[in-house]
Amino acid sequence: MGRSITRVLGVAGAAGLLLATTACGGKGFDDASAPAQQQAGPAKLTVLIASSSAAEQHAVEQAATAWATRTGSTVEVVAANDMAQQLSQGFAAGSPPDVFMADASKFAGYAQNMLPYGDSLPYKDDIYPSLRQTFTLDDKLYCAPKDFSTLALVINNELWTRAGLTDQDVPTTWEQLRAVAQKLTTGEQTGLVFASEHNRVNAFLVQAGGWVLDDKQTTATADTPQNLQALQYVRDLLASGAAKFPKQIGAGDSIEALGKGKAAMVVEGNWIVGAMRNDYPDVKYRAVPLPAGPAGAGTLSFTQCWGIAAQSHYQEQAKDLVNAFMDPQQQLTFAETFGVMPARQSVREQYQQRFPDQAAFLQGAEHAHGPVTPTAMDAVMADFDAQLQQLPDADPKRILEQLQRNASAALGAR
Repeated sequence: MGRSITRVLGVAGAAGLLLATTACGGKGFDDASAPAQQQAGPAKLTVLIASSSAAEQHAVEQAATAWATRTGSTVEVVAANDMAQQLSQGFAAGSPPDVFMADASKFAGYAQNMLPYGDSLPYKDDIYPSLRQTFTLDDKLYCAPKDFSTLALVINNELWTRAGLTDQDVPTTWEQLRAVAQKLTTGEQTGLVFASEHNRVNAFLVQAGGWVLDDKQTTATADTPQNLQALQYVRDLLASGAAKFPKQIGAGDSIEALGKGKAAMVVEGNWIVGAMRNDYPDVKYRAVPLPAGPAGAGTLSFTQCWGIAAQSHYQEQAKDLVNAFMDPQQQLTFAETFGVMPARQSVREQYQQRFPDQAAFLQGAEHAHGPVTPTAMDAVMADFDAQLQQLPDADPKRILEQLQRNASAALGAR
C-alpha cells in the first residue's frame, strides 16, 4: 500500500472498552521485557496488514467487523506503509499490534516476539504440510498460514496458436520447455520470460533436487551438483535467446511482458490473474504446471501467516480472531476477493470448482518449496540475486560457490 489507512471496526461494550483502555492505556501492551498480563472479556485488538490491494484490505476489514460484532470487541485494522519497520518499532517499544501478517521470508526474524500458537490449532493438520513447515521453528508451528501462492507456467494463447502449437505441445519436461521456447522466439517475441531473482530461478533448483539450505535451514547446501545442473540449464536457456529477463526486452516485469506480447510464456504466481484482468483484459492466457526437472516436479510457494504478538494482552481473543480468518468459508471468501489460494486443504475441492483456471497453481501445493527464512540470509540472497542478473555471462559454478561461502558465513555468525 502507498499510504497508511486506519479504521476502527466493530462494537465494544462500554464496560469492556473502559477496562481495556484503563488497564492498558489504549495500547494493550506493557513494557516489552515484562510478561503480558492477559485480559478477559471483550478485547480491543489491533491488526497490522501488508495489503496487496484495496480488495484485500477491504476483505480483512469485513471479516474483522463480523468477528467484532459477534464477540462485542473492537478491531483496528491498519495497512502498513512499511511492515518491517513498523513491526520492529512496535516490538522495540513494547507496543506491537496484537495480530499481524508475517511474511515467510521475514518470519524467523519475528519469531522471538511471537506467540507460538500454531500447534494448538484444531485444524493444524488441515493446513498444507509445506505451509506448516515454512512457519515451523525449533519444531514449533508458530502461526497459521493465511493463504498462499505458487508459480506456474503462464502461456499467451494467441501466440501459442500462431506458432502452430497445440495442447499436445504443452511442456512437461525441461527438454520440452527448451524446445517450445525456441519455437516461440521470433523477432521481438521471446519464448520464455522470468524475473532475474531467486524467487523465480530457485524453482529450477527444486526441480533438479537441490536447494540453498538443508531442511532445518541451519546448513548451506548451495554448491551441489543438483543446483549446478539447474543453473546451467537456466544459463543455457538465456544464452540461446529462447529465454530472457524482463529488463532485457524492455518490460517492467513478466506480467507486462506477457500482456504486451513480448513474451509467449512466463513463470509467474497466481497474482497474475488479477493483474491481467485489470491491465490486459483482452489477452487470453492459461496456466499450466511448471515442467518437471531431473528430480521431478517442483515450484515455489509464497505465503504469510497470522502472527500474534507475545506481548499482547489479548492472546486468546487474538487466536479467536485468527480462527475466524481461517474459517473454511472465510478462506474461500478471501480467495474470491483478492485471488489467493486457501491454506486449508479441506476447501480444495470447492476452490477448484470456483476457480478451474487456477488448477495449475493449486496443483503446485503438492511439491512447492517455501522460501529461505533465516534473517541472517537476507543479505546473502540479495547478493545471489545480483549474481543471477549477470547470467548468461556469469559462471554458474562460481555463483554457487559464492552463495555457499556467504550462506555458511551468515549461518555461522548467528
